[in-house]
Amino acid sequence: MDANLRRSIILDNYQNPINRGLIDEEGYIKVNANNESCIDELNFIIKIKDNIIEDIRFDGEACAIATSAASVMIKALIHKNVDEALNIINNYENMINEKNYDSKILGEANAYDEIYKQPNRKKCALLSWSNLKNALEQFKKNN
Repeated sequence: MDANLRRSIILDNYQNPINRGLIDEEGYIKVNANNESCIDELNFIIKIKDNIIEDIRFDGEACAIATSAASVMIKALIHKNVDEALNIINNYENMINEKNYDSKILGEANAYDEIYKQPNRKKCALLSWSNLKNALEQFKKNN
């Protein structure tokens, strides 16, 4: 991915994140994601109906990488079934950890394909993705 496009995606999703702001409505799974080594702390709510992710919202305080990665993740996962979402998350985690991954299914998330060059930012890029993965795996186990 072109460096200017990468920066543009990250900056736009940091300044104008999708679905920022929590709502108090029944039927949502609550997830907290915090990075103990910095200030990053994001709270998510996820609504899954008939195995399809209908909505994901978030709020909290986090750096540009963590906030933008949360926004990009939400765009990638809404309207996917749980298995599709887990596949996308697994590919994203592989990309961040320099393992084999399918870039075709990641869309804007490919903007983080060089985050490994800044090892201290990997936790920021993975924060929301890993925590949502845990919640989706728990949902799958319980349903």
